[in-house]
Amino acid sequence: MTQPPIGGTGSPSGPPPEQPPVAATPTPGAFPPPAAGYPPYQHPAAPKKRRGLLIASIVLAAAVLLCGGGGTAAFLTLRNAEDGQGAKEPTVAVDGFLTAIYKDRDARKAATFVCSAARDDRKISGKVAEVQKYATRYQNPRFRWTSPKVDNQTGDRATVTTRLTMTTSDEKVADQELRFTVVQKTGWWVCEVG
Repeated sequence: MTQPPIGGTGSPSGPPPEQPPVAATPTPGAFPPPAAGYPPYQHPAAPKKRRGLLIASIVLAAAVLLCGGGGTAAFLTLRNAEDGQGAKEPTVAVDGFLTAIYKDRDARKAATFVCSAARDDRKISGKVAEVQKYATRYQNPRFRWTSPKVDNQTGDRATVTTRLTMTTSDEKVADQELRFTVVQKTGWWVCEVG
């Protein structure tokens, strides 16, 4: 006996049985057509690569760092640079400073004896103004000082002392001990008065 074919009725010559429709599997990137009344699906545009903007930003940041770093280095290097010759000896720097303040009463001239780290034009001018005030308050004040003496010197630093005396025409006398810190760079410069 013969067996009927699988899925068939028994007659091999009859029409093939109807099979349910097979759903088509979508291929990647393909979508079924939209139903009537709906607009077709729009794929989002691929993001544009902004390499030009990124490169320009990196170059700009590097330029700012280099210029800023170079500017800072130049400032730190040049801020202590002296713009003159300085005195040949520590005592000469102190004597020149005292002469400019107490005899010449010239703040600009006094500044030429002061190191750049301590040079403050307002303070120097204030000291000259104070000396000039003595001239109006006291009768004919005269200032003199003992020869500046180096108390301690180590390499490019020295401590210089002197005694400043103010005498007036009406016999008033005032003394003050002064101690100067003097440094050597392009010469000797007064950096601190105490």
